[in-house]
Amino acid sequence: MQFTEDQLDQIKRKGLSLEKVNKQIDLFKQGLPFVNINSAATIGHGILQFEESQKNNLIKGYDSKRDDISILKFVPASGAATRMFKFLFEFLEDYDLNKESINSYINRKKATQLSIFFIGLKHFPFYYKVKQQLYKGNTDFDKLSVNEQLLLFSKMMLDDNELNYGNYPKGLLPFHQYRDHVATAFEEHLFEAALYASSNKKADLHFTISEKHKNKFDEEFKRIEEIVERKTNTNFEISFSYQKEATDTIALTPENEPYVEDDGHLLFRPAGHGALIENLNDLDADIIFIKNIDNVVVFKFEQEVAQYKKMLAGKLLELQEKAFKYLRELESDQHSEQSLLNIAQFLSEEMNVVFSHEFEKYSKKFQREYLINKLNRPIRVCGMVKNEGEPGGGPFWVKDESGNISLQIVESAQIDKKNRHQKNLLKSATHFNPVDLVCGIKDYKGNKFDLTKFVDPKTAFITMKTKVGKNIKALELPGLWNGSMADWNTIFIEVPLVTFNPVKTVNDLLKAPHQALR
Repeated sequence: MQFTEDQLDQIKRKGLSLEKVNKQIDLFKQGLPFVNINSAATIGHGILQFEESQKNNLIKGYDSKRDDISILKFVPASGAATRMFKFLFEFLEDYDLNKESINSYINRKKATQLSIFFIGLKHFPFYYKVKQQLYKGNTDFDKLSVNEQLLLFSKMMLDDNELNYGNYPKGLLPFHQYRDHVATAFEEHLFEAALYASSNKKADLHFTISEKHKNKFDEEFKRIEEIVERKTNTNFEISFSYQKEATDTIALTPENEPYVEDDGHLLFRPAGHGALIENLNDLDADIIFIKNIDNVVVFKFEQEVAQYKKMLAGKLLELQEKAFKYLRELESDQHSEQSLLNIAQFLSEEMNVVFSHEFEKYSKKFQREYLINKLNRPIRVCGMVKNEGEPGGGPFWVKDESGNISLQIVESAQIDKKNRHQKNLLKSATHFNPVDLVCGIKDYKGNKFDLTKFVDPKTAFITMKTKVGKNIKALELPGLWNGSMADWNTIFIEVPLVTFNPVKTVNDLLKAPHQALR
């Protein structure tokens, strides 16, 4: 592909190389393979299930070691809240107060979500703040018709020159109403971290955010820091990073030509949460908890959620201890034929490693190298929740192009729905992925792994988008907990639904785990 001097300069300024951009274009042209599911991961077949006594032992194991290790909580938090209010934006665009009542609009449009929103209005954490703003500008607000009040309430929430919630970072929206204050998701992550992601009364949290919102996050931390530290008896170290421009991917036309904007510049787009493997790779801690910004609960549920986080961390430390012991044994060359078998058994039974059929035929030297290669990798222990409805992406055994089988987290978009067998395997999933990970990113010598070396680039995927009304093709990098961690050692453990409370639409805030006063 021939680029102009200006375009080459643009590529360089972004921190990209011409080689990297051409590789991206090749991926568009060649197409990317769908993931090949071998079977769903289920209890006893890739997913562990613990009894209460086992859970408690893992929690005790973690608590006994946590003051001797460095712990970090990593929270992807760059998303704006726009999609949370999708049905409200549609309402504001379509509704005509002079032509019909809101009830008539709801019935005509079958707008169930809008109906739920207005019925539950007083239970939203932002209700009193919005009303306060409405009274400031309209002393006769209470004299207006119900239709006028609800319309003005919605506008006050979402209009650019009012509260503008739709363009807020999701982490800074009012999430939970307590008797004496309203908490954001950002604040709840701090309270939660004190319970399980702290050591020596100190908690480190790292948020990936949009650079334009950095000041807002700083202000929120200043507002709550003293209160949260006093209530938790914990000191907080908060750091932020932004999705790196060098992880952006080039956009193409449907004809696989680079999309050129009116000013002659190439169009690059953020490449999805898979780009955050670079941010994760910059961090340094013995173990890292990963959880999305919107997956929080009110205070009365936090202790229960924390117990399961500690259970996952306890299992990580237990497996890590064994893996490190075996790696030192292999490195020292003080291993017998029996010890090689013991290590192979550990990898197979406890680390879900599926061995090559040729392993027993390998020389002892090559067996040792093979075992070191399989052991010396980052480890992730992932909570998995039982499906409570239509199964989507989740835990599967996947076969790669070389015939190797491994445990992976797979999104439904990675699966060929036109292939009946693959579609049936997707439907057979008993669990789904709540993004609930505890990660070990250091080797047995205490050195950080280069996490970019454990990514499967072929698990990227191509999506169709629009730009000023024109169709474009966009490339999403392998998801952070999907292909970006494809070559990690992976353990799945069943956790209860209480650990999974994302806020995808504003109405999710009406659910019990987000209601402190009901």
